[in-house]
Amino acid sequence: MSARNKYLNHSWKIVVNAVLAMVTVFLLSNAGYAQKKNKAAADPNAGLPKRVNFDISKIVWPNPPAIARIRFVQQFTGEKIDFNAAVNKKNNKPKQTWMDRLAGTKPVQDQDLNLPFQLIRVYGVGFDSKGNVYAADQGAGAIFIFNPETKAVEMIRNGHEGHFALIVGLAIDDNDRIFVSDDKLHHVAVISPKHQTENTFGAEVLVRPGGIAIDSTNRLLYVVDTGNDVVDVFDADSFKLLRKIGKPSNKHLASEPGLFSLPTNIAVDKDGSVYVTDTLNDRVEIFDADGNFISTFGKNGDGPGYFVRPKGIAVDVDGHIWVVDSAQSRVQVFNNEGRLLIYFGELGGYPGQFQEPYGIAIDNKTNRVIVSEQYQGRVQMFRYVTDAEADKLKQEKEAAQGAGGATTETPKSVAAKDASPAPTTTTPPPPK
Repeated sequence: MSARNKYLNHSWKIVVNAVLAMVTVFLLSNAGYAQKKNKAAADPNAGLPKRVNFDISKIVWPNPPAIARIRFVQQFTGEKIDFNAAVNKKNNKPKQTWMDRLAGTKPVQDQDLNLPFQLIRVYGVGFDSKGNVYAADQGAGAIFIFNPETKAVEMIRNGHEGHFALIVGLAIDDNDRIFVSDDKLHHVAVISPKHQTENTFGAEVLVRPGGIAIDSTNRLLYVVDTGNDVVDVFDADSFKLLRKIGKPSNKHLASEPGLFSLPTNIAVDKDGSVYVTDTLNDRVEIFDADGNFISTFGKNGDGPGYFVRPKGIAVDVDGHIWVVDSAQSRVQVFNNEGRLLIYFGELGGYPGQFQEPYGIAIDNKTNRVIVSEQYQGRVQMFRYVTDAEADKLKQEKEAAQGAGGATTETPKSVAAKDASPAPTTTTPPPPK
């Protein structure tokens, strides 16, 4: 064999060996990648954000060693999510035929996802006689019903149990009838305890109905007409319009006491006094049961005791006035004279923080407080420690200090009345 042929044969051997080496490396790397991919896919939490553990018993206001007056209890976000369902479903999915793929037919598992409903943009909230939490979700077009003890979730859905377009306010009477205002349909829907629509009213007078409150003693139903700058007062049984509080206007320019500029929410105390958040005037106005103006408090500012966009309002068993400030992401509590007692909350997604809070309701049987958020898809529950409970706690604390013993932070009377969950909860990190 000539030297030239020997050289060519040697060159080809080098090329073949190099190609074989490259193919081997490629196959091995792909096999390792496939193993890693399969391993990651087997973990249902692999792609989920890291979760953070909280000791919710320590989320209180004010901070220790002061006596706690407000305690975080739990939060509601929607129906329970089974994070393993998607993984198990994917592993058991049937194969598509080539004809299905050619026709573009979706696999069976993609046609019937059966995804759990979640809160999107919550406005009005309330309690029924059993302590269940109701949340009017404008984004989902439904009313969510949460059982705080069993964690069960029910729904009143648009097109099924109800007919909604743009729900805003929500209130529940002593008979567990549900009243829901609809901004787009310009009326208030009445829903039975069995979750069937019984009636609608107000379409001939309401422009943009918002917050609702019920005076069970005087049988009055108050509906804030945000679009008309008034509060319409209806008979709670016949739904007949009785009178208006304020002066009708759609310009939202009034600032005189007793008038409104874009009012949004309303509350009634045990004596029948009425409290209205006058949103553009950054104040709360108070009226008696006959609609006569009494007083007002609040003004624009970003410090404690001031308002930027007051929205939800409620009155607790001690007569304190709770006001949600949507722009400042906090809740402030005042006495009847408008003096600030305490405030809590800040911008964020963790428990006790808020993003565009809107509605608030208080169950004066259990002293539970719920606050809704427009852009967090969440309702948070708190426990109000009443004046009587706080006084008892103060006495217990002083007695323990006088005896030189250890102090206790939570009286037995408070703990017994609050059926709170386990002392720790797992919460996802706040959105960036």
